[in-house]
Amino acid sequence: MQPLAYIPSPSQGIWHIGPVPIRAYAIMIILGIVVAVWLGERRWAAKGGTPGVIVDVAVWAVPFGLVGGRIYHVLTDYQLYFGEDGDPARALEIWQGGLGIWGAIAFGAVGAYIGCRRRGISIRPLADAVAPGIALAQAIGRWGNYWNQELYGRPLDAFWALKIDEDHRPMLEGGPGLDPRYADVATYHPTFLYESLWCVGVAVLVIWADRRYKLTHGRAFALYVAAYTLGRAWIETLRIDEAHHILGLRLNTWTSIIVFLAAVAYLYQARNRTGPENVGGPADDPDGPADPAAEQKDAPKDEPAGTEPAAEDDSEPDPADKGKDKDGDERPGKPGTAEDAEEEKPASAGDKAEEPGDEPAETKSDAETESETEDGPGEDGAGGAGRVGDEEPVKDGK
Repeated sequence: MQPLAYIPSPSQGIWHIGPVPIRAYAIMIILGIVVAVWLGERRWAAKGGTPGVIVDVAVWAVPFGLVGGRIYHVLTDYQLYFGEDGDPARALEIWQGGLGIWGAIAFGAVGAYIGCRRRGISIRPLADAVAPGIALAQAIGRWGNYWNQELYGRPLDAFWALKIDEDHRPMLEGGPGLDPRYADVATYHPTFLYESLWCVGVAVLVIWADRRYKLTHGRAFALYVAAYTLGRAWIETLRIDEAHHILGLRLNTWTSIIVFLAAVAYLYQARNRTGPENVGGPADDPDGPADPAAEQKDAPKDEPAGTEPAAEDDSEPDPADKGKDKDGDERPGKPGTAEDAEEEKPASAGDKAEEPGDEPAETKSDAETESETEDGPGEDGAGGAGRVGDEEPVKDGK
């Protein structure tokens, strides 16, 4: 018996291009990854992070996540592969479906941690950036279950019920043949659709809460985990596929409860964290410019206007430079200077020669000599002869 209106199941989930099979399940997984990376890049850039970091980290996180998801599925449903009628080789056939979200998140986090260490950034802000993208990836990936006609819920007689073909209905546990309880039941709860819509709602919630409350230091990711596990625990109560039970609850239900409590505890513990986060930036990009502070330190100092920078000279010091100080400036009145060369000119006829024992006259500046020439003979004779010994010596050009 089936309702008048229902959601039809696809007639096939595999297409072939020559010898190459194209599986809808794989397409949904790939599409979900693309959306998660795209949204994660946008949110990471909004945090001030370096563009391309999410792609680099995804190179590590995605393979780890796929392997971890498959390992979790095989371990929790080991009877399908290692039971009496199981085939261990089928454990490697990931394209046939079977990924555990808990293993995917756990192993994916390990891969993300490796990627973050290689980029020199913190994993917490990155987890906050990709959290809503992961939720959307799950929403898209659940449609792979639709194409495979798997992981549906209890029988349902409603217009949104999902029609399941006879070949995909529940089988007898431990033996061939349909389970007689479901042999004549065609429509079931579309749990894939429930979880898909729930994950979209989780993504919207995380984006809104992050904008409203500025969830940092891993709190946005913790909110995603708490919200997802809350819905997953409810959806698990509707599913009828084989699963291990503990105290009457499915294993995934217990896992959801434990992870939910851990996420809520982290949200409470990190509620007051407001410090800066290491999100990298253009200066941390290995292909970007060097440290601006180092460049400024190594840059030549600004010279005064109209002054040309002095060229470096690796030659031996000139003996004439002995009169220069450590900065290369000439010291007035010392041997080897330009002023000394000017004063070494032969004395004029009117100048008075120095007598032995007299104090050496201080060198006059060109301005003083020129001033005396213009003023004419002084009080002691023509051309100011004899004034050197009468006047007070000039000191340091003052």
